[in-house]
Amino acid sequence: MIKLVAAAGLAAGLSLPACLPAVAAQGATNGIWSVELVTESGLCSARYSYALAIRQGQVQLVSGGAGARVSGHVGADGRVGLSVTNGTASGTGTGRLQSSNGSGTWQVASLCSGRWTARRSDDRTAQAD
Repeated sequence: MIKLVAAAGLAAGLSLPACLPAVAAQGATNGIWSVELVTESGLCSARYSYALAIRQGQVQLVSGGAGARVSGHVGADGRVGLSVTNGTASGTGTGRLQSSNGSGTWQVASLCSGRWTARRSDDRTAQAD
């Protein structure tokens, strides 16, 4: 159960409030990103790794989610955010991406929280549909 909750930890990886811009600057963050979550408090496992695809400000899970549903955006200013659900668990987070890396914080309800880091892992062309 904790692993499933923490899979929602990808959400914990990034979250964007609805009031922020939903459309990224044309192509600025498009591509495949490797995201690593480190738990700093709570009941989740110590570390999680995911791959995300970003295309025109929209975020999709590529791998590592084990049944998680991911939705999110990257704003023109690089602010990123996801909401992730996995069964009854859900998570959120906040952060920022730059041209080739990013970081932020995440939380899965009151179960666990931590920080995330991201790095671009491709040539800026997202492959996810």
